[in-house]
This record gives sequence, C-alpha cells and structure tokens, in this order.
Amino acid sequence: MFRRIMIANRGEIALRIIRACRELNVTSIAVYSSADKECLHASLADESICIGPPSATESYLHIPSIIAAAEICDAHAIHPGYGFLAENAKFARICRDCDIGFIGPAPEAIALSGDKAECRATVQGAGVPVVPGSDGVVEDPEKALSLAREIGFPVLIKASAGGGGKGMRIAHNDVALKSAISMAAVEAQTAFGDGGLYLEKFVEGARHIEFQILGDSNGKIVTLGERECSIQRRHQKLIEETPAPGLSSSLRSRMAKAAIRAAKAIGYTNAGTAEFLLAPDGQFYFIEFNARIQVEHPITEEVTGIDLVKEQIRIASGEPMSRSNVRPTGHAIEARIYAEDPENGFSASPGKVPRCHLPGGPGIRVDSHLFAGYEVPRFYDSLLAKIIARGKHRDEAIDRLSAALHEFGAEGIKTTARLCARIVSGDRFRRGDIGPDIIDQYVNGSM
Repeated sequence: MFRRIMIANRGEIALRIIRACRELNVTSIAVYSSADKECLHASLADESICIGPPSATESYLHIPSIIAAAEICDAHAIHPGYGFLAENAKFARICRDCDIGFIGPAPEAIALSGDKAECRATVQGAGVPVVPGSDGVVEDPEKALSLAREIGFPVLIKASAGGGGKGMRIAHNDVALKSAISMAAVEAQTAFGDGGLYLEKFVEGARHIEFQILGDSNGKIVTLGERECSIQRRHQKLIEETPAPGLSSSLRSRMAKAAIRAAKAIGYTNAGTAEFLLAPDGQFYFIEFNARIQVEHPITEEVTGIDLVKEQIRIASGEPMSRSNVRPTGHAIEARIYAEDPENGFSASPGKVPRCHLPGGPGIRVDSHLFAGYEVPRFYDSLLAKIIARGKHRDEAIDRLSAALHEFGAEGIKTTARLCARIVSGDRFRRGDIGPDIIDQYVNGSM
C-alpha cells in the first residue's frame, strides 16, 4: 500500500480522495493554485503545496510542476481524480518513469481509450457493437461529407482525443457539416492539443447508459452495474441514477458482458467506465471508454457498498480488488450543482458565496467543497456539489433527492439546483421517461 499520496486535482474530488486516504491511514498531500489557497482541499489534507498561478495550464495541468511537487513532498503515488491530467497518457508515463505510482490504468490503456477512433476499432474487433461511423480520424472534409451521406444525417462530429462534450457538434445536412467540422476542430485543438475528429451516426432519441468497471493486476475484470446518464446539458451530465429505469435483466446482462469485453480488449486495470448509447429500438452501441473515476461514482458506491476510490488505491498498489461478486441493492440518484445560470445558456456564474446551506437527512449524501465565504473562481469547472439520494426503491430516492434539492442554498451566485429540483419532481422523470430532450423542455418553459 502506498503510504504518501499526492492528489493532482481540486474541489470535491480532492476532498473525496483525502477522506479515502484518511480511512486507509495514508498521508494525503494536496496541490493548489494561488486562486485555491483558501480552499478546503488545501487545508484538510495532511500536507499541501502551491503549484502555480490561477491558470490551469500553469498549475493543475502543468506536468513539470506536478512532478516537482511530488518529488519535493516524497509522494509515493499520485491520484489524478477526474479531469485535468486524469486521462493524460503522457503524464502517466512520466509518473512511471519517475518511479511514482499512478492511481489509474496503465499509460498504454489510457492512450488507447483516449484515442476514440482507435478505441472504437479495438472494441469492435472484440465483438462489441459500435455506432456506425468513420474507421478512424477523418482529415479530409470531402471524405467526411461522403461518409455522412453514406451513413445518413444527422451525424455527430467528435474530437478523437476528447471528452466532456468538447469538440463535439451535430450536423443535420451538408452545409452544417462543414461548419461543424471547422468549429469542432478548433475547440478540440484548444482543449486537448489535438484537432483530430471522427464521425458517428447521431442516434436520435438514444439514452446514455454507462457501466462501472473495476479491473485488477490479476486480470480480474468486473462490472458494478450501470448508470443512466441521459440528462445532460452541452453533452455534459446533470442527473444520473442507478439502476437505469426500464432495462430488462436480459438487456442489462448483454450490455454488462459487452462492457467487460471492451475493458479486456483495451487491457484495462483500475476503475473505468464503458459508455453506450441505447436506441429507442433496444439496440445498444459502444461510444467510448473513460479511463478514470467518474463524477457520478457515488451512486454506484451507494448501491454496492464499495468505496471506489479506496479500490483504486488498492489496485494501483498491486492488491486485488476487495470484492468481485457484487449485487447492487436499492436505488441511488445524483444531481450535480453547478455555478451556472440555466436561464442564460448555462453560462458560468462565478462569485462570492456569503452564505450557503448543504442538505442532509436519511439517505442523503453531499460531496462538496462549498463553504460560506467561498469564492467560486472563473478559472475552473463550475461544479460546486453533488447531492446523492439513496432509497430502498426509485420513488423513495426521488422523494429524498427532491427534498434535498429544495433545501440546498447558495447565495450570491446562480446554480443548477432549482432546475434539477424541477426535473426530479416532475411527472416525466417519475415515470422514467429519461429522454435527452428533458432539459430543453424545462429550460424553455414547456414543462
């Protein structure tokens, strides 16, 4: 077991890892930018070190500073959390070359899963169904147009090195395709340093279902159930739940087996997520593999009783996973609270929070770095809190989450809490009608 772990992240996920370290009796070391010097992760870790100015490219994304901090603090391993360097194969390789443990998959698996086009071809070779699309990166706009006409509009343009909805556009015709390719390439280059794009058929009305994967160095790979992630804004998730409503046991089993085949084809270890589209006709298609812990991991923890972060640490240190035969029980739902204004295109809402209140009660868990007096910075992701409700059944989880969302308060900024409350309290969500258009209906006032 690693004895000293540095956390190359911030916010609620940094706090989550600090708590796991404390339970394992492992020393936690936080890194922080000058903008985050008053943040909770910097004060609650056993040790902390400043790694640079507010800009992420000069701090949380600056690999030389991260490695130097790890060496100065004598860190035995680095946990990257999610975002920032979590899916950066170069960073994982540098950690290995510097004899610093990387709490995540091997660099080779990160590189393969991060190249969306190559990953798609790899899992397809293992018999996993994929969305019709290009065999690799499409460099010629004319070839892209020819392919789009072949598979049929609408099509989805996606960044090969991307994630989080960046470098992604939908095109419904020839003219829109050319414009979408240009904009997606610029966004992908800015976000990931790689403007490569590939095309997929846009499956209209599809649900977004993902399966949590755990794999250890002994070659054991298991799934811990699925998560329904279809409620999204700007291709980023807002509300997730497990189990996914309306999935038959047969469909769930087939998707789980496909997820394991995908993980084995990639050569995956540690925690990861196989993501699928579930079409209205019941067909499912692999879309990508996320080589990291997910923001929505708490709902899986709530129904399985497995601490995924502690499992990550154990597996990365060479230990086998603690449990491989898991039967999830109950139902859990997570709502993400962002410092954003839903009525203004989900624009960021940075600023000082003079007062706040985080909910509680039976079956409620809150993962957050928010506190009274916190200054929401403009430099980073706007996630403030994740409110998780667990119940014996879905209706109980909905009731608890609805009450918790109405209780949440953060003065001085706009948040997504009220929108989430309206969605989970509505009849459509209650009956399990989780279409991808649900947010638009609430934001536009039609529901």
